[in-house]
Parts: sequence; structure tokens; C-alpha cells
Amino acid sequence: MTVADTKPLAVVTGASSGIGLELAKQFADNGYDLIIAAEDDALDGAVSTIGNLGAAVKVARVDLATYDGVERLWSTIESNGRAVDAIAINAGVGAGGDFTRDVALDDELALIQLNVVSTVHLAKRVLPGMVERGNGRVLFTSSIAAMMPSPFQAVYGASKSFVQSLAEGLRVELEGTGVTVTALMPGPTETDFFRRADMEDTKIGSESKDDAAQVARQGYDALMSGKEKVIAGSVKTRAMGESAKVTPDHAKAKMHRSIAEPGSADS
Repeated sequence: MTVADTKPLAVVTGASSGIGLELAKQFADNGYDLIIAAEDDALDGAVSTIGNLGAAVKVARVDLATYDGVERLWSTIESNGRAVDAIAINAGVGAGGDFTRDVALDDELALIQLNVVSTVHLAKRVLPGMVERGNGRVLFTSSIAAMMPSPFQAVYGASKSFVQSLAEGLRVELEGTGVTVTALMPGPTETDFFRRADMEDTKIGSESKDDAAQVARQGYDALMSGKEKVIAGSVKTRAMGESAKVTPDHAKAKMHRSIAEPGSADS
């Protein structure tokens, strides 16, 4: 499909499944055309799903964990010849396990490359044009994990703390420019995240989770309302977020250990 120029344009990364796909569907349902990015085969099905909602869709099949992958996405955006009205920088990955004994260095560095480096890289490419035009909306997918130390997900939690800080810093920096920045902070959500992070034997990985469509809808609404951030998901998740604001870090870390330690699903 080609992207027409009669609708606003949104870009969504990590759009082949989970929260990213649901965000793309939200944009399509609300009159946006889309450029979607991911690297896996599920991207083909996402194109069909989003197209059936009436959106024109362009695809960037790229590995955003690489510098070249981000640049290829940016080339796709530029070659499209249209301004980006909204972008959801959503692509991310987790890695669960004991930092010193379980998770390989290469896996941790790849996580940082995708969750942190590519986020900065893509924001650096997209934001100048938005500021020049005086209009734009940016949604960073952070996590409720940004609010607490995350034993057995230590690097993932740190990466989301980075994203959260980046989003909140940029939001204030961009005041008065016409560009808004919103942080989406989901809790445990029903996606492929925990399987890919090798966390299916953990309490958090095995318990019921929030609906990705609900999370995306709340994130989209917050973005359109220009909110600073939204703790998205169920009432339980939002209550957890409120509790995290007043709970000491050490207590939050102990709690996180109890649900993320390998084997905790059986405890």
C-alpha cells in the first residue's frame, strides 16, 4: 500500500504485535495513515490488520537495535514526503534472570541498544522537523518498571528509567514549541514480552496480565490529550503505580524480586 496525503501521519515502532500493534490500530481507527516498523514476520499480518481499518500503510522492516536500522526507518519516513504528525517510539525488549550468572552480556547490550540508543537516535531524527513546523506528538513507551529498582530485570528496569527521564526532560524542554511528549507506562501486559525475556517461570510471567488493547487505548488518549504520562492498564496496575510513588526504593526492589526471580512462579 502507499500512504496518501489526505490524513495525518503516525509512525509506530515495534508495531508487529502487542502494544505496538494496538497503538497502530488506535491511530488507524482515529483517521491516521501509518508508517510501521518491526523486523519480524508478524509485520505482514499487522499491515493487513491496520489496512482493514481504512489506513494507508507503509512498512519499514528494520532492526532498530542497529544504527543502520534506525537510519533505514528514517529514510523511509523522509522518502514518504509527508510530515510526521505523531510518533510512538515503542520498540523494546526485556531480559530476565540473574545479572551475574544468567543473562549474557551480548543480550544486555542488545537490550540497551534497542531500548535506549535507538530511542534517542529516532527522537533526534524526528523531533527537529516537528519543532520547525510547530506541531507534533511523541509517545515514548516506558514502563511502570521505571518507578522501581528491578532485580532479575536490572538492565531492563534501568533502560525504562532512562526512557522515562528522557520523556519528562524533553517534555519540559519543548514547552512552547507546539510539540508534546507523553510517557506510556504499562504494567505487566499480555504480549510476547515475557516469553522473549525468558521469564515464563516467574510469578510476574505466569500470572494474568493487562490487555494490550486497553493499554494502547489509554496511551493514545493520553497522547491526544497532551498528558505528561499515563500509568496504563487495569485498576490493579494503576494502584501499583500510585503505591510506588510513596514506597521506599529498597521495599520496591524486594517486592520486584519476589515476582521476577527465576522459579518464583512455583512459590
